[in-house]
Amino acid sequence: MAIAGILTAAIGVSWNPTPLAQALAAIFIACALVHATFAYGARRALILFVACNAIAFAMENLGSATGFPFGVYHFEVGADLPHVGLIPIIVGPLWFGAGYFSWVVASVLLDGADRQLDRHFNLIVLPVVAAFVMTQWDLVMDAPNATIAKVWIWHDGGGVFGVPLSNYLGWLLTSWLIFQAFALYLRRNGLRPDARIGLRLPATGILFYLGAGLTHLVPWILGQTGEAVDARGYGWQVHDIREATVAILLLTMVFTALLATLRLLRPISN
Repeated sequence: MAIAGILTAAIGVSWNPTPLAQALAAIFIACALVHATFAYGARRALILFVACNAIAFAMENLGSATGFPFGVYHFEVGADLPHVGLIPIIVGPLWFGAGYFSWVVASVLLDGADRQLDRHFNLIVLPVVAAFVMTQWDLVMDAPNATIAKVWIWHDGGGVFGVPLSNYLGWLLTSWLIFQAFALYLRRNGLRPDARIGLRLPATGILFYLGAGLTHLVPWILGQTGEAVDARGYGWQVHDIREATVAILLLTMVFTALLATLRLLRPISN
């Protein structure tokens, strides 16, 4: 019931960057940390959290200062928060929250590859798949958050409703670095299959991953109107961005979550 309440609230209000949405983002991060603790133990969860923050802040600062690998941008949200370099302190933990649940989904898709990292195939493939699963989330949320909500600003705009292709390539690279580091750590520490994990824990991870995307249904259903203009002065209808976001959501995150759910349930049908 608690999980259902958190996800319902997040889906209902997180599309609008209000203090309530920020509080729900903090709860989302805390849920990811708790989930990781149950799945891997407190020490491994902390290692993932620290590694994710370190790599995310390094890459975000590099990107904000030089334009590589994401493109030229700056954050508008979080100006009143402490910063790590040029980046608001909340950004690193958000990478962890979204990244961790993306890792869970990828692990399910690859039949528990996170606990079979002694196999070279899993060690290489799992971080790559997890990076694509993670970048799907950014593909869904970047244009609404940047071009409509102005949470961050792309200085030169971009073809995806004001977002450049370089941003998504940067997400793939940064996500892969995070996941590859974590995979190497888990392999070194000899993580093995655990029958006690069952279905509930990975199913919860899939729900949190999907919930982060479903929040974009609400403003489309509400029929938001108006015009959104990027930093170049290019304008789009808000409703068109919202509708395109829902189409992308259905064909990326929803489909990926469906595949993971079917893979998770397959042993039951046998």
